[in-house]
Amino acid sequence: QVQLVESGGGLVQAGGSLRLSCAASGLTFSDYAMAWFRQAPGKEREFVAGIARSESTLRADAVKGRFIISRDNARNTVHLQMNSLKPEDTAVYYCAAGSVLFSRLRLGDAYVYWGQGTQVTVSS
Repeated sequence: QVQLVESGGGLVQAGGSLRLSCAASGLTFSDYAMAWFRQAPGKEREFVAGIARSESTLRADAVKGRFIISRDNARNTVHLQMNSLKPEDTAVYYCAAGSVLFSRLRLGDAYVYWGQGTQVTVSS
C-alpha cells in the first residue's frame, strides 16, 4: 500500500521560511517523479514544483527564486524549501507521486498517488 505523508506545515509570518517534507512508502521511490501542488480556499489546485527521476526540477512562475524542491532517494523523501513566503502562498500543500515525464510534471492528472496535505498559513 502506497502512502505519502506530508509534514512541516504551519503558521509563519510573511518573509519567513518553512520546509515541507513528504515521506513515501510502499513504492520504489526512485522510479517515480514527485511533485508539490497546493490548493487555497475557493481556488483550484495548482502546481508548485516537481522533480523528475533524473532530479531535473520544474517550478511554477509564482515560486521561482523562492521555493526549492529536492529529493532524497535513500530516505524516500521529497522536500520543498519555501523562502520569502507571502500571504498568497497560504494553502494546503499536497505531495504527489507518479510515473511522469518531465514534460508533464505540471499536470495533476498525471500523478497516481497523493498525500493528505499539510496546511501552510502565511500571515501579513
